[in-house]
Amino acid sequence: MQIAILLYDRFTALDAVGPYETLSRLPGAETVFVAERPGPVRNDSGSLGLVAEKSLAEAVRPDIVVVPGGPPEAVGPHLKGGPVLDWLRTVDVMTTWTTSVCTGSLLLGAAGLLNGRRATSHWLALDELRGFGAMPTAERVVMDHKYVTAAGVSSGIDMGLALLGEIAGDRHAESVQLLMEYDPQPPYDAGSPHKAPADLVDHLRARGVPQG
Repeated sequence: MQIAILLYDRFTALDAVGPYETLSRLPGAETVFVAERPGPVRNDSGSLGLVAEKSLAEAVRPDIVVVPGGPPEAVGPHLKGGPVLDWLRTVDVMTTWTTSVCTGSLLLGAAGLLNGRRATSHWLALDELRGFGAMPTAERVVMDHKYVTAAGVSSGIDMGLALLGEIAGDRHAESVQLLMEYDPQPPYDAGSPHKAPADLVDHLRARGVPQG
């Protein structure tokens, strides 16, 4: 089973690394980072680079595709078309699972893959999914047939574990969770717009800048 994790300039690192840490533990999995061209690709802050081992042209039959999100200046240019959307449409024909984290779902939507499907994204970007014919939902992980979308940055870990359970069974997913010691106990209870202080939610809505 080949897992292809898409990289593009200014992607959000945890959107890619969270699913990598979980899905790469599938028995027999080959996990590869792919981009338009092989080589290092910088994240949204420019301070971290991941290396794409293969070009999009070389990754033609992945079983699982993971599309990370990023800020508007990273995702926006690809929404208008180009190699990334072309690749997503092409490989989706053969994938077993096509997935995204955060605003990566906008790329799936722009590729025409979420039309009529339930999907999620970063809470500040949910409404944008409607423009691509998707049915946005504020759930943390959404499965609609083979399409799996996750909400904001940290939810990529949840998405990876949920997909592990679907593919390899609950026991294997639980083992991976335990080995990762993934037992979230955040020091603040402000991880969603329904829990955070209202003035903080309003402040971030006014900025209108969804982060990966």
